[in-house]
Amino acid sequence: MRENSVKLATIFASAGALALVASPAASQQAQIQPMSFFVTSVGIGDGGNLGGLKGADAHCQKLAGAVGSKYKKWRAYLSTQVKKGRGISARNRIGTGPWYNSRGELIATNVDQLHLNPNITKRTALTEKGDFVKGRGDKPNQHDILTGTKADGTAYFPWEKGDKTCSNWTSNAHGKGSATVGHHDRHGGGNTSWNAAHGSRGCSQKNLPMSGGNGYFYCFAAD
Repeated sequence: MRENSVKLATIFASAGALALVASPAASQQAQIQPMSFFVTSVGIGDGGNLGGLKGADAHCQKLAGAVGSKYKKWRAYLSTQVKKGRGISARNRIGTGPWYNSRGELIATNVDQLHLNPNITKRTALTEKGDFVKGRGDKPNQHDILTGTKADGTAYFPWEKGDKTCSNWTSNAHGKGSATVGHHDRHGGGNTSWNAAHGSRGCSQKNLPMSGGNGYFYCFAAD
């Protein structure tokens, strides 16, 4: 009797294993998604002067390429400002998703989810190397991530006065200008926004750490 029970258990176990292998859903879950989102592991090093959008995109491309990214088009999550009309919005630069971090964890399935309920925390907002970025409670705190963007991912209107983008990412002026930043760890001053927490205290490389930053920004695969 015991021998028959062992045989039946073996048969059921084998059938279950075969069903798991044959299941498309199980197969997809087993696949590791390639990285399509990261926080830059290093800034450009010139404060808010990133060389404009072009320079920021090139930095994303360089960092992604260094870790063997398969994507060809990387974009910095940054907006711009203009005196008339509206500048370029970060949400319109980054493709349609979905996006995954360097460990294959889903960040957001599409642009709407990214701005309404993204999976962005200190644990998931990793660098291209898979490292954590220092946040609240760490020394030094570096959770300020440059965006120049409103909470919905759009550019500021002309009547929303003040520099929000360090002169469209071309200024490193000390104590002058500002850039909107988000908190990748979703902590600090009661503000949990990952992309629109507050403004920096200036645009120089020395200014950015004063509020908890180091010139980092978000990169997304747009293809």
